[in-house]
Amino acid sequence: MSELNKSLGMFGLIAMGAAGVLGTSWIYTNGEFFAAYGAGGEIFGLILGAVLAACVASAYAELASRYPRAGGEIVYAFVAFGRPTAFVAGWLLIGAYVSSLAFYVAAAGGLLTRLFPSIETGAVYALAGETIYAPVLIVGAVLAITVYAINRAGLRLGGGVQILLFVAMMLIGLGLTIAGFGHGQLENFWPAYAPDSAPVADTLRFVLPAMTFLTGFSLVGMLAEDARLSARRIGIAVVTTVLLAGVFYVVVLTASAWVIPWQRTATLEQGTIDAYRIAGFPFLAWGAYTIALLGLLTSFIALFVASSRVMLALARAGIFPRVFARIDAKRDTPDTALLFTLVLVLALGWLGEAALTWFLDTGGIYIGLAWLLAVASLYRIRTQEPDAVAPYRVRWIFLPVIGALAATAIIIATLLPGTGMSLLWPHEYMILLAWLALGAIIYWLAPRAMTHEDALRALVGTTTTREDSSETRQVNSR
Repeated sequence: MSELNKSLGMFGLIAMGAAGVLGTSWIYTNGEFFAAYGAGGEIFGLILGAVLAACVASAYAELASRYPRAGGEIVYAFVAFGRPTAFVAGWLLIGAYVSSLAFYVAAAGGLLTRLFPSIETGAVYALAGETIYAPVLIVGAVLAITVYAINRAGLRLGGGVQILLFVAMMLIGLGLTIAGFGHGQLENFWPAYAPDSAPVADTLRFVLPAMTFLTGFSLVGMLAEDARLSARRIGIAVVTTVLLAGVFYVVVLTASAWVIPWQRTATLEQGTIDAYRIAGFPFLAWGAYTIALLGLLTSFIALFVASSRVMLALARAGIFPRVFARIDAKRDTPDTALLFTLVLVLALGWLGEAALTWFLDTGGIYIGLAWLLAVASLYRIRTQEPDAVAPYRVRWIFLPVIGALAATAIIIATLLPGTGMSLLWPHEYMILLAWLALGAIIYWLAPRAMTHEDALRALVGTTTTREDSSETRQVNSR
């Protein structure tokens, strides 16, 4: 069984994970969140959300160290529960990743219209109340094809590009932080809630959206086979990713609430971008806009790679067409999976931002279910193999349960009407049911050419390294 080229080092793997977490819209929509929850509601809610996401990430860290293979949740679910559950995990992830990628295709042109309003010319058609313009479609298509070409060349190139973009994002964030805290004052931030608000309730209300901000940490496990690291360090990278992204969110948003009164930012159309412009830092306002652009690019690169690895893992398990398990002998990349991801993303991307929001919203349910399956897989595997030594092991085993409860809350809040995170009736409920039904049909039609043992061997592989074996011997000798 061919394996992927191990081209990602520790920083590259963290950059893939953390940059995949840091999205694009948070930097300019924080004005809306400040208005709804207060600066304290968003920032303290983010802190609590990051803690809960880290609880889930602890399960992923141990699982990724046990099974450092492409596919993440698919591998874990197959080992713990078998073929049907593994397919469910993979199908959920495909739905979440492809929906996000297609949304970025549509959003890329939309983001540029903030700079070049003239792009919105040449109307092609209207869908979901939105007019679709030819230049916006072209921008999104160019982005998708470029990312496909980078990833097809191998993660050595893709990882290098991701590192450069991630470092640029961190440096701009540092500039925003220094200027925000240096120029601003505590009185701009405190009191952090509106006088007539309920601080505890507003903070708790933002926890669920905050956790959706931090969903990308599982990409580290998905790309574990691409990493030239010991299994234990892969586990460490998972936890580092979610903590690093959480700190970045909190620090930059707090600085934006510090530089001018957050109540003023709550009235601004572009949140942090306008806040720094009003504070007298037009260059940093452009920096905040650049973070939005970089966040779109880094998320696109990471999710594009991850989507292809999901398809690769499903094909290895014999529950997806075998052609998706093909790895190019020269580049060590899953060419068929990458090309199919491009086709799906371009096809959906032409729907436009308004229609794709329906698909994007259902992705929250897919990710929440994937979290639940991963946590359940950890406990099942520990029960099945109580004496097995994990290169990275969760010390406080109750932590993943806390994270799983939070994931359950996301799912319930999304499915129930009137929660503020509810799916839109009827479009989003129909998309959810259609995607689940399509998955059931594909699984039913999938050939069962491989035995369970052969599929397990193909998924798990033989990835133990000398360093892993050495660490295991050291643990066993203690």
